[in-house]
Amino acid sequence: MDSGLIALGAAVVGVAGTLLATVLSQRMLARVQAAQFEREQQVDRTRWLRDQELAELARRRECYTAANAAYRRFRIALMSYLWAAHQQQADAQERAVVEEARSAHHTAFSEAQMIASAAVLVQLDLMTRRLAGVYARTMRLAEGQPEPDGSFEEIHAQLIDLTGHWEVMRDTMRTDLGVEAGGTGAGDVGAREAGAREAGARDVGARDVGAREACALETGVRGDREAGDPGAGGPGPAVP
Repeated sequence: MDSGLIALGAAVVGVAGTLLATVLSQRMLARVQAAQFEREQQVDRTRWLRDQELAELARRRECYTAANAAYRRFRIALMSYLWAAHQQQADAQERAVVEEARSAHHTAFSEAQMIASAAVLVQLDLMTRRLAGVYARTMRLAEGQPEPDGSFEEIHAQLIDLTGHWEVMRDTMRTDLGVEAGGTGAGDVGAREAGAREAGARDVGARDVGAREACALETGVRGDREAGDPGAGGPGPAVP
């Protein structure tokens, strides 16, 4: 009797151990598989975030490049139209070139403003206002109704001063893209802004001399163009 009970107990323990081992093995396997799945999910999530960051960086780079090119094109068109207006040679074709560049500038800046960082957005807004002011003064000068601060020399100086502001905007964009801005730090940005303000306050007489020299150069270039000189260059002086 005792031997039978012992044998029965041993059989029960054996069967229970076998069943328990199977259950435990399945649970351990499930845990391992869950951990592996979680790791794979984490890797996929990290890869997706990285891809999103790269795509966002590419979009910002494209928009900043377009905005930078549109600004330079608009500024050059304004400079050319200002020379033409100063010599009373501004016509509908010259005006159309300015309006086309202005429209392209508005489009590029509007797109950039949608994805720009806060720092770049500040520079874009400042540059938009400055360009709008120069455009309005140039058009009034061309129409023969200049503003009090809208003489040829003053507008020309403002267009030249925009270079300093553009450098600040460009370096802010480069910093936002993770590109070294040529060693430009906060002090350099402040110095450039101060330099732009100082350039705007230069002696009027000195600017007038530069303007007259530039006018003489422009007059010679336009004379060559009208005479059919194939070596004649584009309108106006070289724009930095």
